[in-house]
Amino acid sequence: MTATLWTAQEAALATGGRTQGDWEAKGVSIDSRAVAAGDLFIALKGPSFDGHDFVADALGKGAAAAMVSKLPGGLPADAPLLQVGDTLEALTALGQAARTRSQARFIGVTGSVGKTGTKEALKACLTAQGPTAASVASFNNHWGVPLSLARMASDSAYGVFEVGMNHAGEISALTAILRPHVAIITTIAPVHLEFFDSIEGIADAKAEIFESMGADGTAVLNRDNAFYDHLAGKALAAGVGRIIGFGSAPGAELRLEACELGEHASKVKAEIFGRRVDYSLGLPGQHSVMNSLAVLGAVEAAGADLDKALLELAKLAPLKGRGAREEIALPGGGRFALIDDSYNANPSSLRAALAVLGASQPGSGGRRIAVLGDMLELGDEAERLHAGMAAPIAEAGVDLVFSCGSLMAALAEALPPAQRGGHASDSQALAPEVVAALGPGDVVLVKGSLGSRMALVVEALKGIGGAPPDATKGK
Repeated sequence: MTATLWTAQEAALATGGRTQGDWEAKGVSIDSRAVAAGDLFIALKGPSFDGHDFVADALGKGAAAAMVSKLPGGLPADAPLLQVGDTLEALTALGQAARTRSQARFIGVTGSVGKTGTKEALKACLTAQGPTAASVASFNNHWGVPLSLARMASDSAYGVFEVGMNHAGEISALTAILRPHVAIITTIAPVHLEFFDSIEGIADAKAEIFESMGADGTAVLNRDNAFYDHLAGKALAAGVGRIIGFGSAPGAELRLEACELGEHASKVKAEIFGRRVDYSLGLPGQHSVMNSLAVLGAVEAAGADLDKALLELAKLAPLKGRGAREEIALPGGGRFALIDDSYNANPSSLRAALAVLGASQPGSGGRRIAVLGDMLELGDEAERLHAGMAAPIAEAGVDLVFSCGSLMAALAEALPPAQRGGHASDSQALAPEVVAALGPGDVVLVKGSLGSRMALVVEALKGIGGAPPDATKGK
């Protein structure tokens, strides 16, 4: 039976609100479509919606109560409510209260790429050792972090939370809520350049995670990244007491010695805090190997067992939209492999995904095919960065490239004619071209920024030989 997460009195005290009814919440939700029985439904107001319009629906689905800043119409006089001045501010206060009452060790994960995969790997390693709370999916912004904290059981031993940003100052506000004991910065790369004057500005924004840590805190930093010294200096200036480096560079406390990269997994030799270890990682790609070292550093810094964590790393699998692999039958016979990395993209993550494609062996007569959508938020450098992907495409031995979007047009022009599979204005127009070109033994990578809607291509590929994909989904 699920334990009580918030009583009416506790939630009112945390938020400064006024409660109606004596209710107990076993969860917290901001989406009336996904609300579960026993949830506290928080009626947030967004640019194109108002959660107050869905309070009656949420209560009808069994929500324990609703947090509101105004009284919605159509509710019974005795409806279970928590009335507050501003629901987003109250959600933040609820998250802060959850953080304050917890005795858990908190780990914050940020970086230009690899945040979600690293967070999920760390969650798996720590869950095997004690009750562990973690942010769902990429809930890493001004509502995602406090929501994730508000959902945290009070008896959790560990808390693993993703922290994101695309503007300076955003992480500063989030780390003040989270106050992590351990902070991972996976790497610094040219992401969100539309909102920053330089990559150094991105590094400074990521370093905001150190501001609420203090002398008992540990920073886990990428020793191979050009901004390692810069970040280490920021951590020391913020008063962080310990810095751990991971990577292949000399001096890294978690140092990669060698790795064998496979299609589905990797074998790793490393020196971990002076101890030589061999371990298996259930994820492909050099980038995953590097992030596994960061995970081990955070495990140690959180006081958990490294040997148990090493066993869990072997059990990992790629996430949906983030490298998940699937074999799909073709109507005329034979199969092709789909690598679904459609959730997001930037130059660094695309290089990593192309390297995974390059390590994949097509079947007899098959080809390596990359299906790519625009990488967004790259500012004035966008066209140059897209065209620059021609080199890693060649290095990966990609046979055919399909692309869509105005920015990917620059890459299409930079490719040799033999590599050009086709270009379309958007993913919906591109999908049938890709489907028509597939053959037995092909390995197909699909990747692009979320706004490029490359999931439509994934749906079309998964629908081969079955029901046609819903062309309206994702709009």
